[in-house]
Amino acid sequence: MPLRLIALPLGPLETNCYLVVDDASDEAVIVDPGADAGRIQDALAAEGARASAIWLTHAHFDHVGAIADLLEVEPLPVLLHPDDRQLYEHATVQAAAYGLMVRSPEAPTSPLAHGQTLSVGAHTARCLHTPGHAPGHVAFWFEDAGVVLAGDALFKGSIGRTDIAFGDHDTLLRSIREQLLTLPDETVVYPGHGPATTIGAERSGNPFLR
Repeated sequence: MPLRLIALPLGPLETNCYLVVDDASDEAVIVDPGADAGRIQDALAAEGARASAIWLTHAHFDHVGAIADLLEVEPLPVLLHPDDRQLYEHATVQAAAYGLMVRSPEAPTSPLAHGQTLSVGAHTARCLHTPGHAPGHVAFWFEDAGVVLAGDALFKGSIGRTDIAFGDHDTLLRSIREQLLTLPDETVVYPGHGPATTIGAERSGNPFLR
């Protein structure tokens, strides 16, 4: 039963929103809907998929900006690590600092925890707490599919910013080494911005991890 993964770069920061779709049931989750709810809804329709939840890797404004509009169309549970609740509640303030505007998102429905198992149809993902870029940052590892949605922790040839509120460089490096680089080398990394990579490629070639 294949897992479909559709990347949608959205908003002025081209944040990757992901639709994770179970082929057998067409159930989907929306990961990090940062902007443009209409495009997200159109992509779901094009895939013949129905969303069952919103999962958030973290609560920076460019990852949560479409939530209010999406929930106006259909009520969905919103899953967020509680350590990012303060960022989530100040999404409009975050955006204003960049001269942008987002609607305040509805309160999250369910707290995420490290090691928690989540499901999309027949597929399961493990929630990995990866703080550093944000205190409640998490990644979603689909072991059977060989993919991890890494948010803004790990990028192709780079790592997440820590020169921002609540960022911590040493914590981020520890998270990457203990939670992400321990995954199999062939695991495909889908980041919050930019192209996909693999754990093996970043282990051997990422200059920030030497």
